[in-house]
Amino acid sequence: MSVHTLSAETKALLETVSVATLATALYKRGLRNQVIQDVRPVVPKGRNMVGPAFTLRYMPAREDRNQLVEFRNPKHPQRQAVEACPPGHVMVMDSRKSATAASAGDILITRLMMRGAAGVVTDGGYRDAMNIGQLEMPAYHNRPSSPTNLTTNEAIDINVPIGCGDAPVFPGDILVGDDDSVIVIPAHMADEVAREAVEMTVFEDFVLSKVRTGASIIGLYPATIEANLEEFAKWRAASGR
Repeated sequence: MSVHTLSAETKALLETVSVATLATALYKRGLRNQVIQDVRPVVPKGRNMVGPAFTLRYMPAREDRNQLVEFRNPKHPQRQAVEACPPGHVMVMDSRKSATAASAGDILITRLMMRGAAGVVTDGGYRDAMNIGQLEMPAYHNRPSSPTNLTTNEAIDINVPIGCGDAPVFPGDILVGDDDSVIVIPAHMADEVAREAVEMTVFEDFVLSKVRTGASIIGLYPATIEANLEEFAKWRAASGR
């Protein structure tokens, strides 16, 4: 697990920026595959999900090992993961990019929320997605999926490096989700990426304000004309940003 911790300051910054902007900041650092693909909010919340990753890995199910009786086992990894995920963390599940069977349902996700999790992400699907969408806690998935996870997946390992929607996720990495998608920030980069993304957002807000008044993007985005940079400085001072 990463030894880097998420500071309150960095968390607050990450709550104000988009996944798209964070993706550009990571691209500048050579990281091009940090957005979790084919994953979206069950229901948009209008705010960012931010927290360190706590992971659960699924593998292909073998029928003799995955009967309903397995859920009676108090050490079942899926149940154990829900009870072990620390408050403030995001539970991230590697479901093999398969929504043919559910990663979890509304009872387990509600328990996760009541234990103080910051959110939950799977590259598979959820049972009872209509109920999960009504929860206060952000949840992300591929699509609703009613069959129990035992149908095609076996929960096999907790808090290990995983792949989720083709993105590498290490325990302790910082997950940020907005109303579009979810991105994984390596923990040791989180502070600098958060600060840069905030700066990028300020400039992009200026650009949008200009475009809405009819300005061309040529020489503005990116700002290759000095006059635009001068105008940005004045706009920023006037807006207090």
